Amino acid sequence: MGTTIDFFDTKSYDRDSFARVLAAVGLTARFHEFRLTSETATIVHDAPAVCVFVNDRLDRACFETLRAAGVRHVALRCAGFNNVDLEAARTLGIAVTRVPAYSPHAVAEHTVALLLALNRRIHRAYNRVRDHNFSLHGLVGLDLYGRTVGVIGTGKIGRLVAQILLGFGMRVIAHDPYPATEWARACGVAYLPLDEVLAASDVLTLHLPLNPQSHHLLDERALALVKPGATIVNTSRGKLVDTTALIAALKARRLGGVALDVYEEEEGVFFEDLSGEPLADDELSRLLTFPNVIVTAHQAFLSGDALAEIARVTTENLARGRRGESFLEGTVL
Repeated sequence: MGTTIDFFDTKSYDRDSFARVLAAVGLTARFHEFRLTSETATIVHDAPAVCVFVNDRLDRACFETLRAAGVRHVALRCAGFNNVDLEAARTLGIAVTRVPAYSPHAVAEHTVALLLALNRRIHRAYNRVRDHNFSLHGLVGLDLYGRTVGVIGTGKIGRLVAQILLGFGMRVIAHDPYPATEWARACGVAYLPLDEVLAASDVLTLHLPLNPQSHHLLDERALALVKPGATIVNTSRGKLVDTTALIAALKARRLGGVALDVYEEEEGVFFEDLSGEPLADDELSRLLTFPNVIVTAHQAFLSGDALAEIARVTTENLARGRRGESFLEGTVL
């Protein structure tokens, strides 16, 4: 078996962060800009493993093609895995690993950056000043101090966001199916039922994995319960929010603002330069027309520290798989 790994859906920052660490463990890479699907998997040959990202499509047909090519390990350079048919992987004897916590600080800090930019209208002010418009009309924000933030999902990222906003003097309430009670007690955070968090929060921030229970967590019913004028921030998974219902709530002026780093139909759009093309997604186009909406293209993870940790953990697992050793603890799916 060879020592070259096929990397799919790569950008320049992926190639830069992986090239050096792969060489240190005697591995090389074939970097592909296109995504892995059952069709593109046919290019894989003489590779012990492949490395993929959030929008690669690893269904049963894809795994069967990889297995026939001799692949025994699929390494995700991300935390999410809702794009992977894990049952098919197990049936075919292909190990799947991920990077469960590359930099929770990067995502938490981006969450707060989006909230601050939206609240103080930084995106609008920036564009105005570049046009020499120094008017302050329409740029009034709110003091976050003393207001209530509802943190939905209190894993590592959610807890970090809560702690940053506690430092702003905000009151933090939370909801999680598996509450971190000791942390909450130490920080003065109150866990409440979801409907109560929705109704009481001036800011809602989402930090949940995507699963059948969390899919469209913020749907029409939930958005009707949200406190009038509240701000919603989602840096977690796009499908946590029903986009159609969100647009309806924005049109009805029930929300103060929305900041998104993820979008439920982002595949084929986020991570790509479409500046010379019409945007085919009508709902995303509509979202971008609202003055109280900020969208970033799934960049919350994108810090130098996070990229280095992603490369380190992924490469270590690739090297261990090549040697037939156990993978790093907590990375196996």
